[in-house]
This record gives sequence, structure tokens and C-alpha cells, in this order.
Amino acid sequence: MTYAAENPLSDAGRNDDLADEFLGALEALGGSAGNGRLRETLEWDEASYEAVKADLLSRRLIVPGRGRGGSVALADGSAVEASGNGQAASRAPRTRAPNGSRAASAPSSFEQAFRAIDDCLRKEAGCGTELDYTEQTSWLLFLKYLDGLEDDKAAVAALEGRSYAPILEEPYRWNSWAAPKTASGQLDHHAALTGDDLRDFVNQRLFPYLERFKQRASGPNTIEYKIGEIFGELRNKISSGYNLREIIDVIDGLRFRSQAEKHELSMLYEEKIKRMGNAGRNGGEYYTPRPLIRAIVQVVNPQIGESVYDPAVGSAGFLCEAFEFMRKGGAEGRELSTEDLETLQSRTFTGKEKKSLAYVIAIMNMILHGIEAPKVLHTNTLTENLSDVQERDRFDVILANPPFGGSERKEVQQNFEIRTGETAFLFLQHFIRLLRAGGRAGVVIKNTFLSNTDNASVALRQKLLSDCNLHTVLDCPGGTFQGAGVKTVVLFFEKGAPSHKVWFYQLDPGRNLGKTNPLNDRDLAEFVELQKSFADSPKSWSVAMDSIDPESWDLSVKNPHGGEAVALRSPQEIMAEIVSLDAESAEVLGRIRAWV
Repeated sequence: MTYAAENPLSDAGRNDDLADEFLGALEALGGSAGNGRLRETLEWDEASYEAVKADLLSRRLIVPGRGRGGSVALADGSAVEASGNGQAASRAPRTRAPNGSRAASAPSSFEQAFRAIDDCLRKEAGCGTELDYTEQTSWLLFLKYLDGLEDDKAAVAALEGRSYAPILEEPYRWNSWAAPKTASGQLDHHAALTGDDLRDFVNQRLFPYLERFKQRASGPNTIEYKIGEIFGELRNKISSGYNLREIIDVIDGLRFRSQAEKHELSMLYEEKIKRMGNAGRNGGEYYTPRPLIRAIVQVVNPQIGESVYDPAVGSAGFLCEAFEFMRKGGAEGRELSTEDLETLQSRTFTGKEKKSLAYVIAIMNMILHGIEAPKVLHTNTLTENLSDVQERDRFDVILANPPFGGSERKEVQQNFEIRTGETAFLFLQHFIRLLRAGGRAGVVIKNTFLSNTDNASVALRQKLLSDCNLHTVLDCPGGTFQGAGVKTVVLFFEKGAPSHKVWFYQLDPGRNLGKTNPLNDRDLAEFVELQKSFADSPKSWSVAMDSIDPESWDLSVKNPHGGEAVALRSPQEIMAEIVSLDAESAEVLGRIRAWV
């Protein structure tokens, strides 16, 4: 079913859900935000946003803000859930920064804390991009999380009447070097390191100590191993011990022990990952749009007891969204038992990541979403020899967005039946090999895979259609991935039987996608609904295997229901237009220079 933009509040229950989502996002942004910023965070279309905003204004739960360009703010005393039963449920409390921090003069939300941290990092010569901000924030957040984890384990051990041996030795615990406290719980300024002493301790003692955990760990899935991996790959880029002191004070004021606090912080962390992904042309490398991931998860429908795998985990968006979907009982919304929750925590998710920064972000993101000990391995997936894969190495579900356009060395290509320098094509072979019989996959790939005529592409399409049932292809519009510059499709397939019929859906949100107008869940609602029955529509159709050319195995997206044919321009026409535009730009600049 498609949510009509003309009447987005037609269903009362859905109205309440949207109101809660709106208020929650506004609270996470500090209680007030510009309309553009809030709509981008929500990933809503303009019509739905304006309808929900108007409803909340009429109920006096929000008020118009004072900022230029249009903004909204929570009404006094309205930081509550707009529950459908008429009762108000309290939101997570806002946190205060500790005394002595720059943000201590006023109540500080997670959003304000993240902004304060970024402000400090901008002063650092070694931190020039969103990637640097996220990296440096991540290792500090991880150590703060580890401190809370140690406290929780010690408390459980005390209740059970047993002793607990801390992971970290006393001088390296958060409350010893980062935030020593007085008897009243305030920061002990006499004991707290700062300036050069703090910087030198972090660089010369803390990082080397933490890096050695990798050698001492009993296995790659332990928290000790992950500590060693993280601090063996990253380095502290904060050269000023005074800036570092300020950042630590802010992070020490964050609390993410409760589920509500973790949810709020995870939203903000996801927002940082999105900004990091949009910072350059490699946007899709770190960030896959969450509405697209949620639609893929809904179609693949992972179940409790199944293993879920992402061999190109990036920021772990697929594993986090799969966890949320399964934690809420899947498509049926069933209540989970204690055993189910334990299975979900410890025996469900596996990820692999080659790049150090993405590895750290993936672990932190999964922790904030509630996965306490993420099974993420720091490795180059493609160096694994597929001929060595055994049944115990396989998975029930694979969800992934492998890197596009990369290339691997010749010796790595030797691990694959179909040898190619295209990284995404090597990953697709890995997916097919690592799926169990009957296993299901939803993976993103460049749309040119469907029609390329080179030998590797043709052979890989033949292998996919012969070894698996490719039942669905989602054709994504340009602009789905910010900064990536490529069009993509999502392949949905099951292993164990050949393909007989492929259902195509051509996603058309009815607008140009961009940074301020991203893909949202409503754009994908019709796809998710129609896919259940593989129904035909103006945007969807099926192609039988006997109609596919057995020589080329071409799967090009060709909507038989019409639509205007797109006339592709020749390279000469494109170059001529570029020359013309350059001339116009030069003329305009000349006029401007004459005025100055």
C-alpha cells in the first residue's frame, strides 16, 4: 500500500506514529530545528512533513521557531510522547555536561554534545573532514561505553556473589585517566590530566596498552580482541591536550545505559555517519540510505534462529536494521522470549570489514543499537579462498552493499571462479558461495551489471540465474546514494534452484532525489507491498527466463508499460554543451569582475 502524500494523516494510528517520530527527532536535535534540517533527519517528503507539522502545531505540541527560513521548537512541557491513548509518556531525559565542561552552563542534549565535540575537533590541524570527526569521536565513545560495560558486569557479579576481574587495569580505566571523580561524583580537577600530560598519556601509554589486547585475546569474537584491533589501527589526532580535555568532559556527560538513551544516541551517530558519507564522492562506501536498507530487510525477512551476514559491513547499517527488525518480532511483530533475545545477541550477526575506520564505526554503531558484543571481523573478505568454504561457514541471510568500482590484485582474483578486477563482481560470487541452500540475499549492485557485455559480467549473470532463484530486481533512481555518482539496483535471490521468472520494480519517487530531499520509507512502501505477490503495476512487471537471451543473459530494466523513452545524447553533444556552459560562466564572471 502506498502512503498518499496528499493525505498522509488519513489513518489515526499512523498519525500517532508519525507524531511520535516527529517529536522524537525534534527532541534529538535539541528541542528546536530548522524545517529543512528536521525534514532531512526524518527523511520525509515535503507534503508529509508539512501535514504532520500542521497537526502538531494545532495541538500546541510544537511552536514556530524564531530562526530565519522557518523552524519549529517543542512547546514548553511538550517533551512527551503523543500517545494515541491520550496519555503522555516521558521521553528520555536530557543529559547535562559535567561541571568544568564548556557545555555545562545549560542543559545539553546528545545533539548539542556532538556539536560541541565537532567544534573542538575543528580547531585541530589533523582533523579536517567529517571522517576525522567521526573517527575521533568513535574511539572516545567506545572507551566510555567500555567503562559502563565494566560497571554493569561488576554489578551482576556482585548480585550473584562472585568476583569480577575488570578487562582494563586500574590506570587505564575511564574513571582513572579520563574522568576521575570526587566523593560527590564531580570531576576531580586535581586528579584529571590535561594539556600535554593528557595528550602524552593517551599517545604513549593508553594506545600502546590497548593495542596489546589483540595478542592476549582468546579469539576474534571477544571484546579484548576488538579493543586491540581498534587501537592498533587508529591513532589519536587531537594534538592539543586542552581540546582533548574539553572533548572528554563532554563525552563523560553522556549517558547511554538505558534503551531510550541508546536509541537517541544511535540516531545522532547515524546522522554523523550520513554526513561523513556525504562528505565526498565515496558516499555509498560508508552510508547506505536507511529507508532502502529497511525495505531490503522487510523483503528478505530474516527470522530468529537464522544467521545474518554482511561481508562488506561498512558502518553496519544492514546489521543494525536487521537487528531492529528482528528484535521487534519481524513482520509478524511477535513477542520474543529470553532465549530468542539471547540468540539475537550472540548467535545471529556476522560482519567483515577491510577498512580500519569503517571497522571501528561498525562496532560502535552496533553497540549503540543494542548489540553488546558485535561479531565484526577486521579482514579483507575477498582474500578468502572460496574453494575452502564448508557448510559451517555458510549463512542463512546475506544483506550487503559491496563497494563499487574498486579493483583487487591478481592473486586475490585467483580465489574466484570468474576472474575480474571489479570488486562488486567478486563480492557477488562470495555471496552466492556463502549462502546456505535455501538461503536468501538482498544486495545492492551497479545497474550496469544487468547489461554489461564483457565476459565476466555475462558469466556472472549466467551463474546467478542458474545457481539461484533471482526473483526480484529493484531499480533505484539516480540520487539514491548521495555523492556516489552511479545508478544502482537491488538483487533479491534464493540459493538452491534456478531462476524461472524475475519481477522488476522501477522505483520512481516522483521527484529529484538529493541531499535535502533524500529517499524515505514512503517512497518504498509500494515496492514492499507489491513484492509480496509480485504484482504487475505501471512500475512493475515480470520477465520469464525463456524470454532472456541465452547468449548475453541480458537483464536490462525495460518497463513494458511504457513511459517516455529516454533519448541518450552522444558524447559529442554532451561535450558541446559543456563548452557552451563554460563560455556562459566565463561571461558571467567577467561581468562580476567589472562590477568589483
